[in-house]
Amino acid sequence: MADNSPLSYQQIMTINQSAPCPCGKQENSKPLPYLTCCGKLHQGEHKAQTPEALMRSRYSAFVYQDYDYLILTHHPSYLNGMTASDLSQGGEPDWLSLQIISSSMTSPAGQVEFQAWYRTEDGIDAIHERSEFIFVDGSWLYTQGEQFEADLPKRNQVCVCGSGKKFKQCCSR
Repeated sequence: MADNSPLSYQQIMTINQSAPCPCGKQENSKPLPYLTCCGKLHQGEHKAQTPEALMRSRYSAFVYQDYDYLILTHHPSYLNGMTASDLSQGGEPDWLSLQIISSSMTSPAGQVEFQAWYRTEDGIDAIHERSEFIFVDGSWLYTQGEQFEADLPKRNQVCVCGSGKKFKQCCSR
């Protein structure tokens, strides 16, 4: 049974403290370090102030396999019995990047549409979802999402992996 605790100090210390946060959030055109971005949410030091902040932290939790955080930030009425142990089953893809398409908030509800890019042995793909959130007792919680077909980048667009190369010269090969 998962204890729903934030990442331990020991787990946090295994993460490169100066590494850019996987969620891709930037300030003054510079990526924020994990420990000053989603790390504060994962450690329980702060709560997400918006649905988008929660979505970003949940993406980072997938990257760092912090399944307890994912359960903790999922509204209990929508879990359908899912546990952190359930989430840890199955192969993890190589997460590449998070692309926020749109975000809106009309308290006590919010929506975030995103594409979470990943690579498997079969190539690259994305989870394209419009997620629903509600604000309960001072916290934003994920409820459910509607899935869509991923919109792959065009050949001459910048690759989603963050290499800076054109898609056709990088991950589309």
